[in-house]
Amino acid sequence: MENIISVKNLSKSYGSHQVLNEISFDFAPGQIIGLLGPNGSGKSSLIKILTGLIHDYSGEVLIDGEIPGPSTKAKVAYLPEKSYLADWMRAIDAIRYIADFYGDFDMDKALKMLDVFQLNPKQKIKSMSKGMQEKLQLILVMCRNAKLYILDEPLGGVDPAARAFILDTIMKNHPEGSTMLISTHLIHDVESIFDHALMIGQGKVLKNSNVQEIYDEGKTLEDVFKEVFQYAWQIG
Repeated sequence: MENIISVKNLSKSYGSHQVLNEISFDFAPGQIIGLLGPNGSGKSSLIKILTGLIHDYSGEVLIDGEIPGPSTKAKVAYLPEKSYLADWMRAIDAIRYIADFYGDFDMDKALKMLDVFQLNPKQKIKSMSKGMQEKLQLILVMCRNAKLYILDEPLGGVDPAARAFILDTIMKNHPEGSTMLISTHLIHDVESIFDHALMIGQGKVLKNSNVQEIYDEGKTLEDVFKEVFQYAWQIG
């Protein structure tokens, strides 16, 4: 079975600042992967490379056997950390906009999810709270029938009471056999859904582990995260 994500000796710099330094990893299809690390660790740059938004890097990156580009965008559903929707749009406009772009978009499912999330189809995005906008963007992503879902901080603007509901929505709405890569700093809230954890810091892969193996050692993912990054950010 071909890996859905394959990264080999990937490096990325912004001027003299190197954010990714010769990192390598592979993931087979069907897993839910936590991409974990402190702010500035290179997570967002990695995500933008995987989604074909950044092209000036060195090393090899393959999505389902292809270099990230127009063909892989048809296989990847991406939820960015910041809203990309125009303020003038209503919720229904955003849904129609995405439906026009992607042949795998399920319009009926999107309309049902609007109702579940209690979002008014005719409400303009500029009048929505950050949490409402994030719920709308989640609908746009999870109503794709994609091979790979990449979610960048999907719970960032959602209050604690809503997180379990959002996670349940994510788990119930991704197709069987698809892969999910979720970047988050809310490890305690989401670690129960992860199959695998990829921890990045100082431009390097610091931990690449099956989550069950971590549990078998009597630790939680949050425990390991604190251990890994306490060490990684020590000075001297």
